[in-house]
Amino acid sequence: MDIQLIPLESGQTRQPPAQDLGFCLHFANRMFTQRYSKGRGWHDARIEPYGPLQLAPSTAVFHYAQLIFEGLKAYRRPDGHINLFRPMENMRRFNNSARRMAMATVDEEEHLEAICRLIELEHNWVPSLPDATLYIRPTMIALDDALGVHASATYLHFVIVSPVGPYFKEGFSPVPVYITDQYVRAVRGGVGEAKTGGNYAASLYAGEDARRRGYSQVLWLDALEHRWVEEVGAMNICFVYDNRRIVTPPLDGSVLPGVTRKSVIELGRHLGYEVAEEPVDVHQMLTDVKSGRITEVFGCGTAAVIAPVGKFGFHDEAIIINGNEPGPVAHHLYQQLTDIQFGRAPDPFGWTHTIRVNGQ
Repeated sequence: MDIQLIPLESGQTRQPPAQDLGFCLHFANRMFTQRYSKGRGWHDARIEPYGPLQLAPSTAVFHYAQLIFEGLKAYRRPDGHINLFRPMENMRRFNNSARRMAMATVDEEEHLEAICRLIELEHNWVPSLPDATLYIRPTMIALDDALGVHASATYLHFVIVSPVGPYFKEGFSPVPVYITDQYVRAVRGGVGEAKTGGNYAASLYAGEDARRRGYSQVLWLDALEHRWVEEVGAMNICFVYDNRRIVTPPLDGSVLPGVTRKSVIELGRHLGYEVAEEPVDVHQMLTDVKSGRITEVFGCGTAAVIAPVGKFGFHDEAIIINGNEPGPVAHHLYQQLTDIQFGRAPDPFGWTHTIRVNGQ
C-alpha cells in the first residue's frame, strides 16, 4: 500500500497525557485517511495531521447514517514493543459491516498495514501505565454530497487513535446492569450484527433511563418476545453456572460478533471450562441467579475486556450476583487474557501481532 506521509507542522505536535487518561479524550498527532469513488476504487491514502474534517451539510452520512466503525487496542509489552490483539478479526468484521451497510469494502491486509504504520509513527502514545492501552478507531462514512436515499458512491475511511484507561469507572469491580423489556436494540434481519452508528444511537435513550435508575449499562432482550437475552450495551454477556460452565447467547443475526467474546469461548475451553453458546431465557436466568445456580455474570468486549456484573435491575427489583463481588472465573479469564494481550505470558493461540519499536 502506497501511503503518503504528510509531515506535522509547527504547533501540531502534542505530547500524550502522563496520567488520568479517561476513555478516548485525547487523540494522537496523526491519523490515516483514504478515499473511495466508483470506477477509481480506494485512493489518496495518507497519514496526515489529526484535525477536523471539512464536509458539506448535505453529506450523505449526516442524513442517512451510512457509516461503520471498529474498535481494537494496542498494548505496551514489557520489552517496550507493541501488541495488537487478533487484528484480522476486526479487519474482517469491518468488511462484514461494510457489506451489510451497502458500503465499499477495504483490502484487509492493507487496512492492517495502515494501522501498523500509524502506530509506528505514534508509538509514544501507547501508554505504559498499568491496564492502559491505545484505542484504535477505524471508521468509514458516506461522502456523497447530495440528498436521496441510496448507497453512496464515495466514502472516506479514516483511523484515529487515543490512549485510554479502564472503560468503566468501576474498573474490574462489578458493574450494575438494568434489564429492559421496554426498548430493543436490534432485530434479526436488521443491522444488529453490524458495527454501525445507528445501533449505538438507538441505545442511548434506554442507557440514560438505566443511569437514572442507578445502573451503568443496559441488558438487551430480543425484539420479538422480550424474553431471550442478547447482549449488554458495550459488551457481550456470559453466565457462569456452578463455577465451571460458561454460557453466552448465540449469534443469531441481532448480536454483535465480539472478538473478545470469541476469545473468551476459545480461552475458556483451553483452560478447562465447559463453554456453550445457548439461548438464555431472562426469567429462568434471574431464577438461577437467586438460587445460586448462576455463580457469576460478566460482560466481555474490546473496551471493557472483562467486566463482572454485580447486580441486575429488572422492573422494580434488584438482584445481587455473587454478593456484588468479582467471581473467580471472570478474574481467571481476565488475567489470562490480559497477560496474552500485554505480552506478559506466552500466546499459545497466535493471537497477537507485534509491532517492533525502534530503540527497544
